[in-house]
Amino acid sequence: MRFCTKEVDMTASDLKNSARSFLKKNVVMIIAFVAAAITCFFVPFDKEYAGYFDLKTLTCLFCTLAVVCALKDVDFFYVLAQRTVLLFRNARATVLALVFVTFFGSMLIANDMALITFLPLGYFVLSSTGKEKYAAFTFVMQNIAANLGGMLTPFGNPQNLYLYSKFSIPTSEFVSVMAIPFAVSAVLITACCLIFVKREPLELSAPKEKLNIPRTVFYLLLFAYSIIIVFRVVPFWTGLIVIPVALLITDPKALLKVDYPLLATFVFFFIFAGNMSRIDPVREFLSSLLQKNTLLVSVSSCQFISNVPTAVLLSRFTDNYRDLLVGVNIGGTGTLIASLASLITLREYSARYPEKTLKYIGVFSAFNFSFLFILTGIMLLVK
Repeated sequence: MRFCTKEVDMTASDLKNSARSFLKKNVVMIIAFVAAAITCFFVPFDKEYAGYFDLKTLTCLFCTLAVVCALKDVDFFYVLAQRTVLLFRNARATVLALVFVTFFGSMLIANDMALITFLPLGYFVLSSTGKEKYAAFTFVMQNIAANLGGMLTPFGNPQNLYLYSKFSIPTSEFVSVMAIPFAVSAVLITACCLIFVKREPLELSAPKEKLNIPRTVFYLLLFAYSIIIVFRVVPFWTGLIVIPVALLITDPKALLKVDYPLLATFVFFFIFAGNMSRIDPVREFLSSLLQKNTLLVSVSSCQFISNVPTAVLLSRFTDNYRDLLVGVNIGGTGTLIASLASLITLREYSARYPEKTLKYIGVFSAFNFSFLFILTGIMLLVK
């Protein structure tokens, strides 16, 4: 009898731990759900709710995330990044490589996936070469690189994909709008790495992982297909057929690993933003603010409610998508909650160096707010 009771208690404890872990990892989704639920009291369900959802954004995001999970399962990004790092033989060049692999990687696989993929590599390289003194700096730079590197492509950040679809922004215009902050970000990141990391020699063993070439090529083709969906070359609904069917045959687990809480977060924010736009006092207040300075309002909003919800919410109140696009991208720097990706980095660093978490937050804040002020100032000057 005691044995049975103990077993039940352990099961209850496991469930409680699982629930706590889920809540910690999906705080923003829970907040989005609560916010959406609250607005439903002010705007009762009606037929207009159906118009809140951007199905193209949700479809493109799902397809991209699914294929990226499949590529991760064959270690494509890890092997590619590790071999890149092996080209360099000193600490400064290696940290630069780690940071810029994340920077350019975020352009293809989005900022959060870039961090999940490349932060462990950064830790592996620094710990195996005795350069852990650069761990906090490297993690912070990788975080900034992921948030700012993804700004150049429509699928580099979730908010980009949404705004690109919402306003039907031409691809050439999208790139031209983001070119200046992207270039400035690259220069700032390079300067930081050159200044704060010494040119110390190091040794790193060759990677043991080998790519499954046939599968890798197949997944890259699927990734190319998801990209042409984003660029409106083929109807977006075809992705819901081609991608799932292909992965069900080759890698069903990839479909289970998709970040469904992120998709749910978008759904909840669509409801929240749609309802907020139908509340007259809110609509008038936000519209008046955005008319004064869309860039500053969007950057400031990101610091408190993060960049993705800012993009979804403010897009309901302004047609100035150029300043909004810039604002929600550079606004991803600053506070820890300015971008969901920053919480991923904090979690990864704290898991490895729990006793240095406060030091990390200090380094994070110093660099992130510096980037935020510099980029915002430059973009205000060039407007």
